[in-house]
Amino acid sequence: MLTISQAVEKVVKVKPFVTEALCEGLINISSLSRQIHPMVEKLTGKEVKQGAIVMALNRLVPSLKGNGEMTYRNMITSLGDIIVRSDLTDYTFRNSPSILENHVKIMTKLIGRQDQFYTMVRGVFETTLVVGAEICPLVDEIFSREECSYRNSNLSAITLKLSTGNVHFVGFYYQILKFIAWEGINVKEVISTTNEFTIIVAEEDVDAAFAILKNLKQSGKVIE
Repeated sequence: MLTISQAVEKVVKVKPFVTEALCEGLINISSLSRQIHPMVEKLTGKEVKQGAIVMALNRLVPSLKGNGEMTYRNMITSLGDIIVRSDLTDYTFRNSPSILENHVKIMTKLIGRQDQFYTMVRGVFETTLVVGAEICPLVDEIFSREECSYRNSNLSAITLKLSTGNVHFVGFYYQILKFIAWEGINVKEVISTTNEFTIIVAEEDVDAAFAILKNLKQSGKVIE
């Protein structure tokens, strides 16, 4: 079984928004201790006094705050250029033996057309394509015999160029996405490579999402 301190930390860390608010002093610790009391007792396997939980929370906050500030600093200072592409369409197809063959056909057609937006993500059971409007007729033709389970147009992509060290920052993508979530912007898709991170949003949300990420990048200049 866990100690009281370990149990409190385990409960708090699975609630990222609570953790953020706790570090900012926006949560009443006594009220939070009452809320998590049953979970702490379950994890410790014994009766726990509320005062002990309050003490554990007070001891936990400085370490959470220190780790959070370091992660935030590392994330902000590593942000690179921001690139926006609009007029995109999102397709999702059921996986089939011919999916990869059709993907190769499209890639062959796009040789030399570096200006075109085309991404493919293959999952266990389905494959998603996000493409520019100019490529839609090509996708409709080549994938006409595939089972399309989802299609959504009027989308935009915002791509962040990242430093090579971003993979070592704990919670890196969370630190970016939390600001988008706080503003109530729905992220339709997330696409990433080692040094690029792309979010797909509705075109009506792209200006707000871009402004959030631009402000993040500008705040990094202050930190530096």
